[in-house]
This record gives sequence, structure tokens and C-alpha cells, in this order.
Amino acid sequence: MRYAVVIEKAGEGYSGYVPDLPGCVAAGASVAEVKRELAEAIPFHLEGMAAGGVAVGAPESVVEWVEV
Repeated sequence: MRYAVVIEKAGEGYSGYVPDLPGCVAAGASVAEVKRELAEAIPFHLEGMAAGGVAVGAPESVVEWVEV
């Protein structure tokens, strides 16, 4: 499965989150580090949801660019 992630500048580093998985977040010194952290966090988050009996739906977020 592919999940959309949002990565933002945060002080001296970066933070990221997964819109389709509330509470699934990561932080790091670079965009690449946050992507790696999220790649590890997503399966862990999904396992926790399943263990807690929370239904995991298919990703629904859409990523698009708007030219201005």
C-alpha cells in the first residue's frame, strides 16, 4: 500500500505525518530522514491499530500540486 505523507519544515529539522493514519508522525534532521522514519512508523502504526481492533481502511488522501 502507498500512503500520502506531509513533511514540513519544523525549526531546525523536519516533521511529517500521514493524513490517513492519525497519530502516525515522525521527525528528523532532513526530509530523507523523515521519509525513512515514516516508512518504519507506518507498518508499526498499522499493527497497533489491528491489535487494538481498529479497522484499517484503504488510503484515501490524494496528493496534487497547484501551479500559481
